Amino acid sequence: MTNLERAIEVLKSGGYTCVLCKDEQIYTATKRGVAPMLEFIDSRTDLRGFSAADKVIGKAAAMLFCHAEVAEVYADVISKAAANFLSDKGIPFSYGTLTEKIINRKGDGICPMEQITADINDTDEAIAAIKRRLEELRKG
Repeated sequence: MTNLERAIEVLKSGGYTCVLCKDEQIYTATKRGVAPMLEFIDSRTDLRGFSAADKVIGKAAAMLFCHAEVAEVYADVISKAAANFLSDKGIPFSYGTLTEKIINRKGDGICPMEQITADINDTDEAIAAIKRRLEELRKG
């Protein structure tokens, strides 16, 4: 079984939102949105060469996977912007459903992380913008 196949299997079997696999190493997360990848990046977890499986990948999440230098990505649902970004960066990806945009949790508009990264192509700039937006959302 490949690392990506294992990541997808764990994602689908366990109530996880994000799974990263490389050989015998497996990282899992249950938080939603970009939180798991931000936490991995902030904790300096070395994810280079890992295969990732995630429930929903918008452009912000795709940029975080790219920043972490993952080898390949699977998404149950992926936005066109995320697919285009991964393709442009040469990161192999597969998915269950391709959608125009990721919708916010209320279901009444575009995901704020998808909006904030729409015109950003630098991953460091994206991380800073994502963190600023998360802080704004936390403050209400």
